[in-house]
Amino acid sequence: MSASDWAAVKGAIKMNDPHRQIAAPCGLVVGAILGIAGTFAPSTSLRGLLWGIDGVALVVAGALLTIYHFDRKNNLVAAGFLVFLAGQTLVLSTAATPLDSAGPVFAAGVSLWAASLVVISVPAVMPLWVRVVASIAAVLFSVVAVQLFQGQPLDALSRPLPFFAYPLLAATMFGWAWAHYRPVV
Repeated sequence: MSASDWAAVKGAIKMNDPHRQIAAPCGLVVGAILGIAGTFAPSTSLRGLLWGIDGVALVVAGALLTIYHFDRKNNLVAAGFLVFLAGQTLVLSTAATPLDSAGPVFAAGVSLWAASLVVISVPAVMPLWVRVVASIAAVLFSVVAVQLFQGQPLDALSRPLPFFAYPLLAATMFGWAWAHYRPVV
């Protein structure tokens, strides 16, 4: 892609466009709500559907936020959202698989979630409370990743972790949505 093509693409998707400003926060909120709902779904097929929609919403939101922060010269935050997008893509690939067979891919996705939460939280771009909650979630997901990489038989619904880490991830996503929606209102 040439520089002029890239400039045209960037011009077409400026974050000051109200539709784009709403798309990323909506993707984060949809992802947080459906992710938690999938955790409590009464059937495997409903859980897969909810987690599938949740994953797509979060990948799109992550892509939009990567571009947004890159354009604003928040390169570390942009990189964090790119890593989040990569991790979410891996987790999305396990949405419809049996829980007991998703371990290695889920471990890779969770480890990237943890890394992204730290990278996004290092600069003082997000509100402090969001950065604190994200940092706690990063520690919990790091523990899950280490356990999975060591071969412990955990799955996406194992208790206490990762089950009790999801509300912190959801709170972080609500915080990111709020931080990115505020300039629109």
